[in-house]
Amino acid sequence: MSLSRFLGLALASIWHRRGVLSLVTLTLTLSVTLLLGVQYLRTEVKDTFTRTISGTDLIIGARAGQLNLLLYTVFHIGDATNNIRWSTYQALADDKRIDWLVPISLGDSYQGYRVVGTSEAFPDHFRYGRDQAVALAQGDWFDDLFDVVLGADVARELEQGLGDRITLAHGTGSVSFMKHDDMPFRVSGILAPTGTPVDRAVYISLAGMEAIHVGWQAGVPIPGRTPSPEAVRELDLTPGAITAAYAGIGRKVLTFQVQRDINESGLEPLSAILPGVALSELWRMMGQFERVLLILSGFVVITSLVGLIAVLLAIQSQRRREVAILRAVGASPGLIAGLYAVECVLLSLVACILALVLGALLLTALAPWLLSHYGIALSLRWPDGQEWGLLAAVPVAALMVSVAPAWRAYRGSLNEGLSATG
Repeated sequence: MSLSRFLGLALASIWHRRGVLSLVTLTLTLSVTLLLGVQYLRTEVKDTFTRTISGTDLIIGARAGQLNLLLYTVFHIGDATNNIRWSTYQALADDKRIDWLVPISLGDSYQGYRVVGTSEAFPDHFRYGRDQAVALAQGDWFDDLFDVVLGADVARELEQGLGDRITLAHGTGSVSFMKHDDMPFRVSGILAPTGTPVDRAVYISLAGMEAIHVGWQAGVPIPGRTPSPEAVRELDLTPGAITAAYAGIGRKVLTFQVQRDINESGLEPLSAILPGVALSELWRMMGQFERVLLILSGFVVITSLVGLIAVLLAIQSQRRREVAILRAVGASPGLIAGLYAVECVLLSLVACILALVLGALLLTALAPWLLSHYGIALSLRWPDGQEWGLLAAVPVAALMVSVAPAWRAYRGSLNEGLSATG
């Protein structure tokens, strides 16, 4: 029998049992969609994670471990071991090898969200993703002492907009009993979603950070020493210290030299880390969880394939007449067994194609919602090498698990042939 006639026979057999097989194919389609979805999210989340901060060559802070410095400066997790003197920051800014510096000052919060004191250099130089700049969805970057810019998640979850008045709290806990009630801030801008910790932060100027702490000592206000908002505007609000700084190196070949010089600086104990290296190290520590998720998805696909085989075995008794006719026209037991194997592979191929289509439709429909509500930026693309490999593994697995019904069909047709001969 020619290949074309053999495939036609397999397709005709599938079409004849399209009712029950369509349900099994649907189950397999959903399983493959889940498998591809998990792999796609693994790839995209890892890419987004490792690009949480991009274009920044060094992160400079007080002497600390690499991961600790990364966590509190980029992810706003934990606290700094110490601050950097403002004179040290100015000395770094005067280094001709350093093209730009973005100061970061931490220590306060707003309803559980970190307050980040920084300068106009932040929107100019901070990058995430594939060299994307932070952008304002509404309003303007702060230009007044008591202006504040909210991250996208902060504005959405707290339902706040331009012109709203907010009160910052001292400390970084979700609950604080020490608040800067006497110096409220006005929301001047709201950042567009980035899918990074930027969305869950509140940004004020370094001068604003200094202003709300005038008259404070050891984390509490000194009675009679806290000036009014009008009086504080007349003061020199140059910070005495900052928490950390992002740095861009003009000539990239000098990055390691600058890093070494900062780590060995005589100004004060400092640490300079490469954010890309630190992010990769952090992802390696977290990577085991997403691998477990992929393995579980693989088991779901295998379970669906086992279900397919169970259905084929269950309907074998209904195919005795079909097998008898095939045997009567000269079909060998091997051909009949091969028919079962080809049916399994064809159904798995159909499920893979449907999974690609379903995945593309779901991604197109959900991407805008995920970006606006959760800051997760996903885009439609062709499957990469690993995803094509997973797709190719599904028909191979279907061929392997088809051995049971194929062998049973082979034995059955062989026995029937021997009986007819006898």
